[in-house]
Amino acid sequence: MYPNSFRYFRPSTLEEASATLTELGDDAKALAGGQSLIPLMKLRLSSPSALVDLNFIPDSSYIRRSNGTIHFGAMTRHADIENSEIASRVPILHDCAAGIADSQVRNRGTIGGSVAEADPSGDWGPVLLTLDTEVHVIGPSSSRTIGLPEFFLDAYTTALAPGELVKEISVNAPPKNTAGAYVAFKRCAPVYASASAAVSLTVEDGACSAARILLGCVGLTAIRASEAEAALIGKQLTAKTIETAAEAAMAAADPQSDMRGSTEYKRALVRVLVKRAIHIAARRARGEHVEAGHEYVGRI
Repeated sequence: MYPNSFRYFRPSTLEEASATLTELGDDAKALAGGQSLIPLMKLRLSSPSALVDLNFIPDSSYIRRSNGTIHFGAMTRHADIENSEIASRVPILHDCAAGIADSQVRNRGTIGGSVAEADPSGDWGPVLLTLDTEVHVIGPSSSRTIGLPEFFLDAYTTALAPGELVKEISVNAPPKNTAGAYVAFKRCAPVYASASAAVSLTVEDGACSAARILLGCVGLTAIRASEAEAALIGKQLTAKTIETAAEAAMAAADPQSDMRGSTEYKRALVRVLVKRAIHIAARRARGEHVEAGHEYVGRI
């Protein structure tokens, strides 16, 4: 099937793109990597009257480090992050980027487009929420910065006002003795995960002094498992402590049955994935190099 007809615009700056979107109104869509929008258009599930292509805007794709903060241009491709030495200093970022779909999607999809879409099955949401992340936004007449927890409002709903675009995503480097891990479970590479877990831990003298645990694909937004975090903070990371946290995370999950699994199946996955992510994050916080990322049927 082919998409309905639409008008096409190729702005040369983000300011021009924002002004064009404002002028065209709600029926116009910004085109970043197009990995979600284009398939929907081909199926005619989305029929925008116009596309505003962001792919030719100079200096909109970059990875830079400044004063302990990593800056990602909105049009930075997942593959760029996967292969970035700067991003690899925060291993959970590499976990996420390296496992998104397949190489074709990673070479086209962008971090800014993914964050702006706010898909509850996406990978970047839970990962970036374990970190100190801000979204820098540009609009038709001004710019502003929004903390990521305030940016995500609901499934496919963000704090972006009409005409606003994501310009940059900035991530503050984790403090000393802090590391994270992201583990997602899929049937195969091209599909969304059945469940995912992103964990960040600060480990000092064998005890956890800070924790963030986010669950993906099991709610309308990424779910912060606060009781699971509380089960770890101030305690030694023993098998019993980790099991208690995993059970609390499973209770926090709010999945729906679908083609990726039943409610009970997804809850069980959450328990396993959280345990695995905690173990990996703890080892990384102690200075070990440990691989993490996406798991597939037959490998978990």
